[in-house]
Amino acid sequence: MKDLSLHILDLVENSLRAGASKVTIGVFEDTSSDTLQLLIKDNGKGMEEHVLKHVFDPFFTGQNKRKKIGLGLPLIKQLAEQCEGNVRLSSQKGKGTELIVTFKRSHIDLPPLGDIAETLVALIVANPEVEFEFVHNVDGVEWRFSSKELLEYLGVDSPEDLPAVLPAVKEWINFQEKSFREGGVNDEN
Repeated sequence: MKDLSLHILDLVENSLRAGASKVTIGVFEDTSSDTLQLLIKDNGKGMEEHVLKHVFDPFFTGQNKRKKIGLGLPLIKQLAEQCEGNVRLSSQKGKGTELIVTFKRSHIDLPPLGDIAETLVALIVANPEVEFEFVHNVDGVEWRFSSKELLEYLGVDSPEDLPAVLPAVKEWINFQEKSFREGGVNDEN
């Protein structure tokens, strides 16, 4: 995958297949420790212990094997190790799963973050019933949003209302991310 946002999209799909109604996506950058961490946390059904032992094995899946082969977790683990990082995964049956992937931020093989707005909009469109929380933190300064709060603010009451606001949602996320990258979060909506 050419950028981290595509890995995020793939990993969040695991959460959605696990029946999550709330997914937190985090990007945490620390320049002093030269690390970049991705966080995917959900309230899905969690994993059995025997599944946890094999989730990083290529082609392993806890789902119906005819529907999906499991490469997302092995690929992100390989990328993390390639970038002098690691992966931590914890899951509790009936409570959810948390994945933390750490990379050396300055590593030459670390792909760019990519089009995070496109990734978040794709997730919101395909799963309007799921609440997505996003946080991007650089050295303790962050911007965040909740899809539930944003859609309520925009007056979206049903999935049929989504197409009318999606361009504005994507533009707003891009604007917030760009403002954040340039040194500050714009609190004006």
